[in-house]
Amino acid sequence: MLTVHAAPLVLPVGAAGVDGGAVAVDGDRVVAVGPYDVVTAAHPAARIRRWPGVLTPGLRQWDAVPLLTRCYHPDPREADELGEEPLTGTDFERLAARMDEPRRAGSVRRGLQRMLRHGTTHVAGGFADPAVRTAVGRAGLTVVPPAGAPAGEPDLDPFRRGRDLAGSAHGPLTVGARADLAVFDVPDEAALCAAGATACVATVLGGRLVYRRR
Repeated sequence: MLTVHAAPLVLPVGAAGVDGGAVAVDGDRVVAVGPYDVVTAAHPAARIRRWPGVLTPGLRQWDAVPLLTRCYHPDPREADELGEEPLTGTDFERLAARMDEPRRAGSVRRGLQRMLRHGTTHVAGGFADPAVRTAVGRAGLTVVPPAGAPAGEPDLDPFRRGRDLAGSAHGPLTVGARADLAVFDVPDEAALCAAGATACVATVLGGRLVYRRR
């Protein structure tokens, strides 16, 4: 279905931001980027999704390997015992010693869901574990080479390593590219860099809305 995603500010990366902008998506491809009136006039039959804040390309997660293989993402039913935040270091090692495969697979799925909630559409690999590799593929995330990662500690927020939008986005938002988008409830790029990816309200992966904040 042809869909137009509209936001007060579209930040394509590599080009000027568009106030009152929109991105038209047909299937899994971007077919237009520009002012809302221009995009909707060219695609009058499109479904319209209106978002608050800024719309950007999806983000790249450099730390996918440690976050999925050396980190435990608790099930909400385990919150009383383990809390809600990912477990790393010695806490993870103690848990991993008695973790069976179904529990480990559940952690990987929840880790991927957390990444989607942070606007992630691309993850740096590769993944030696076939189960993790399969889970990443099923989620629809694009795996990119790990070379060139900026310094920093693993974090679910891609801005912790990327610092700014250009350093955190997977690439520019251009016509013909795969429709990997993220939306953040902030007024501008400076506020986005300050707030980070926790401000994400929606993630579009290959044209599919895979996360929407309630």
